[in-house]
Amino acid sequence: MDDSRGTAGWRRAAGTGLTFRAMTDADLPFLARVYASTRAEELALTSWTEVQKRAFLDMQFRAQHAHYQKYYADAEWLVIEQARQDIGRLYIERTPSQHCIVDISLLPTHRGKGCGGALLRDLLDEAAAAGKLVSIHVEKNNPARRLYTRLGFTVTEDRGVYDLMECPPLMASGATDP
Repeated sequence: MDDSRGTAGWRRAAGTGLTFRAMTDADLPFLARVYASTRAEELALTSWTEVQKRAFLDMQFRAQHAHYQKYYADAEWLVIEQARQDIGRLYIERTPSQHCIVDISLLPTHRGKGCGGALLRDLLDEAAAAGKLVSIHVEKNNPARRLYTRLGFTVTEDRGVYDLMECPPLMASGATDP
């Protein structure tokens, strides 16, 4: 993912029409919208007004963004595009021992259509080729957990609201069907 529009080595993602570009500060409003979409079901259960929800989501997005920038300083911050439309975000940190998916999120209209699975399979292939495991923190109620499990991820640590899920290189190479 070195170039701003390409998917070099990412054949499955490219096959679904995905491209990537480096995040810029101009993308923050879009990225905040992606974040808000991941919290919509949860906030629907509250009695908060729309103004309260927006304020909460803005505060939470800014806190998350600052946390990610501080603790994953070497991560690659990508906007996921399809047909030149921004559809999600992928933040990944590649270390000597693993590929840590800091965040992967798609707008609701792009979920469940194979894009995320294609992208994850390509990430798993890349890591397996380097002999590295892939890790991700996943909320316990996140529907994407089923996809991660199908791809060979297992829970390796309970971290309260989140579970640390990992996929070792041998599982990764076996879970990446075409």
